[in-house]
Amino acid sequence: MINKQYASVAEAVADIPDGATVMVGGFGASGSPIELLHALIDHGATDLTVINNNTGNGEVGLAALIGNGQVSKMICSFPRSSQSKVFPELYRAGKVALEIVPQGTLAERIRAAGAGVPAFYTPTTVGTVLAEGKEVREFNGRPYVMESWLKADFALIKCEVADSLGNLTYNKTARNFSPLMCMAATTTVVQTKTLVDRGGIDPEHVVTPGIFVNRVVEVTQPIHEDVLIAEGRSYP
Repeated sequence: MINKQYASVAEAVADIPDGATVMVGGFGASGSPIELLHALIDHGATDLTVINNNTGNGEVGLAALIGNGQVSKMICSFPRSSQSKVFPELYRAGKVALEIVPQGTLAERIRAAGAGVPAFYTPTTVGTVLAEGKEVREFNGRPYVMESWLKADFALIKCEVADSLGNLTYNKTARNFSPLMCMAATTTVVQTKTLVDRGGIDPEHVVTPGIFVNRVVEVTQPIHEDVLIAEGRSYP
């Protein structure tokens, strides 16, 4: 059977090219794959389109990737939060593009890509600027906006336990968008706190089946974004 284990986070992201679309798991600090993001900064790929719930916090992780000039467009639900300072400044300066997607629609666009559904209709943005230029149809007397799927070349994911086949479990809310992103990306790269042998995860506990995962790297002491921010840290 295929062993999907990689020796380092650097090796796991080494082939992400300029111009790639990258999904990043995480709901704020929860589930953010800090080590993979920092490895991507070191790798240096540019002109990236990044899909995430938000735009990062402080000057680490996703915010650091944006601040390093490697992201040309963000697709997210919350471009600004209490600790986001990098993206708002760059956006106002016209250095990075933004596509805002309501959170439920964001999740469904990602899920649709994983399920092979190219588009769907939702009433969420009817009558707002987010519906401009999009097809609107009426169903049962109510208008709906057509939204297209969201696919990615790569997904960067953090999980709690993985086996060598790529089966994954998550730590509570760190699960967030990650299972959907694993399904919607051509190549899914996962950092796991614990790597176990085949059969080491009860099949009834598997959240993401290994068929949706391409690479797994063990990070036994993952950094938490909130801790780095509290310490005033930045990267690189």
